[in-house]
Formats: sequence, C-alpha cells, structure tokens
Amino acid sequence: MAGMHPQTLRQYDRLGLVSPRRTPGGGRRYSLREVELLREVQRLSQEDGVNLVGIKRILELEAEVHTLRQQLELITGAAEEPADYLPVPAFTSALAVYRSRFVAGD
Repeated sequence: MAGMHPQTLRQYDRLGLVSPRRTPGGGRRYSLREVELLREVQRLSQEDGVNLVGIKRILELEAEVHTLRQQLELITGAAEEPADYLPVPAFTSALAVYRSRFVAGD
C-alpha cells in the first residue's frame, strides 16, 4: 500500500518512525494512518532531503504541538464557561503578625 521496499519499512520500524501491529507470524500490519505517515516520511526524505533522525524529530514535535493545542482548547474552553469553576471565597479580614528584631539585652 505504501509502495516501499520491505527493507525500508523495517528500517523505519527500527528507528521508531512507525509502529505497526504484528501478526502472529511476525508480519507487519499498517493502518491507513500509518500508511499516510510512511508516505510523509518518504516525502520528507526524498523531496526535502531531511535525514531520518530529523524526520523523527519533526514527527515528535508535530505530536507535541498537537497535544499542546488540545490542552489549550481545554483551557480556553473552560475560561469561556466560568460556571465550571468553584467560587473562591473572598476574605473579609486578615491577620498580620509582626515580629520585632529587638533582642533582650541589647
């Protein structure tokens, strides 16, 4: 499906660029998402000249950006709905403690 040589697929697997499921006999089974990822790896390598270590770093950073965007959506969504938060009690008085530096006998 990806149109790649089996040795290339093994190398990508070894480097952790993709992690296909395995059959009981040890064969690799790629999902459609993984096939798309393989094609992106191949494109970055062949068209853009990025080495495999660079590609791995790019994929890691893209995954991190995706996670951060999801977290940001949760935070901004929560900020728009203040009813989701518990009210913080307002303090009507405060206690201040003063401690003198004066030492007896000085």
